Amino acid sequence: MPDNPEANAHSRKAALLYSVAALVSLAGLADSIYLTVEHVSGRSLKCTIVSGCSEVLSSPYATVRGIPLALIGATAYFSAFSLATLAAFDYKLAGTLLTALVGLMFLTTLWLLYLQAFVIGHFCQFCLLSAFVTTILTVLVVIARKAESRQPRTV
Repeated sequence: MPDNPEANAHSRKAALLYSVAALVSLAGLADSIYLTVEHVSGRSLKCTIVSGCSEVLSSPYATVRGIPLALIGATAYFSAFSLATLAAFDYKLAGTLLTALVGLMFLTTLWLLYLQAFVIGHFCQFCLLSAFVTTILTVLVVIARKAESRQPRTV
């Protein structure tokens, strides 16, 4: 099978983007683990950049059926890390699953930002960090998927 430089370039670009996505997801994982530990310990968080961490994190929206939302986020970020790592090694199903996961994470982020802005009336800097990380993940995955779709098919 002859080497196809164009296909190799697209493949390398996708692998690099998935690798960066894996690293970015670790930032979200660290943030979510920190919030989970603080939630479980019952401590009140102080914001240093914006005010409102305590209001947001003690709101009824901070848990889902008694499970801290931050724990759900940590699970999502760990899954994103795992799938991005597998996708970087050219596991096609991992890229597909990562796209679905990150899409769901992004939609959830939009909902949570809406809640903070219009329902709770306060913002949490740790939640905003998570929103930023999820947005970056979404952009990286979309670009990686486009790079993969541009790879010429070989028979």
